[in-house]
Amino acid sequence: MNSAVEEAGVEARVKRWGRELGFDAISIAGTDLATEEARLLEWLGRGWHGEMDYMARHGVRRARPAELVPGTLSVISARLNYTPADARDSIEVLDDPERAFVSRYALGRDYHKVLRAKLQALADRMTAELGPFHYRVFTDSAPVMEVALAARSGLGWRGKHTLLLSRDAGSLFFLGELFVSLDLARDAPVSEHCGTCERCIDICPTRAIVAPHQLDARRCISYLTIEHHGAIPESLREAMGNRIYGCDDCQLVCPWNKYARAADDPDFAVRNGLDAADLVDLFEWTEEDFARRFEGSAIRRIGHERWLRNIAVALGNAPRSARIRDALAKRREHPSALVREHVAWALARQEREEA
Repeated sequence: MNSAVEEAGVEARVKRWGRELGFDAISIAGTDLATEEARLLEWLGRGWHGEMDYMARHGVRRARPAELVPGTLSVISARLNYTPADARDSIEVLDDPERAFVSRYALGRDYHKVLRAKLQALADRMTAELGPFHYRVFTDSAPVMEVALAARSGLGWRGKHTLLLSRDAGSLFFLGELFVSLDLARDAPVSEHCGTCERCIDICPTRAIVAPHQLDARRCISYLTIEHHGAIPESLREAMGNRIYGCDDCQLVCPWNKYARAADDPDFAVRNGLDAADLVDLFEWTEEDFARRFEGSAIRRIGHERWLRNIAVALGNAPRSARIRDALAKRREHPSALVREHVAWALARQEREEA
């Protein structure tokens, strides 16, 4: 171990460097996730991961940081708020069915890029100050149980919706990790503070939160609009409403999010008017429009085909109008069978109501 780590206050210095780089909080955990590993295996065994095969493919390595990155002794978890200060109120958008709701974390620049750059800068600063050590940066880009690690480090506790909750920041933040070969002092976990509240469970449009701390991803709107590649099950389409990329409902009703703070990083400012965009306008984007407008955005990863699929569902759920039917009719003969299926469903709903 580097002798510099033995100096008093190293952990405090790491946290200070992290705050100077723009992180809202830094905390440190060890590598023991035995309890979480058992829960992961049970979740995978139920098939609740859906098409996210990578979760099963990496198996227990997700719960064993020292196997995932040999030599890892400590995990530094970092928290970064993401809600744009200038974003339109989420409830107002959800209540306007002709507008598209996009999860607030995706309104600005791709968070993977932002977090990775900040975590790399923290690793560089630590190397310069402490001397060389082995490390690896993670930003939701590998099989890492980031919520479990953050909870172990005291950044918060796992809420009943399965997301991390903090008493001073709610849940509207990103998490990133540094796996390091430094034996750092661990921070103590914090107690849970959900009590008897089950608002997140009650509000879920598709009943994806089947019980406290249990999520069937196959029913989750975030999964359906982002991770799922095929047709969205018809039984779940109406419940999706106007949510075209992700879903924040369980967070919007959480009492702890009254303490959530707006993002300081300008990279998370709203782009393309996505905080309250018109559904028909978005549906008319060509594939070239999609690629150009979402340069540097996490949304680009789903591709134009799934973008149209998601919006078609939202248009089918929107108030019946000639403008919407005309927009759908233009995509009736789209080259993609996936798009055609969802357009036909949406048109049928429009025409049935009209009749």
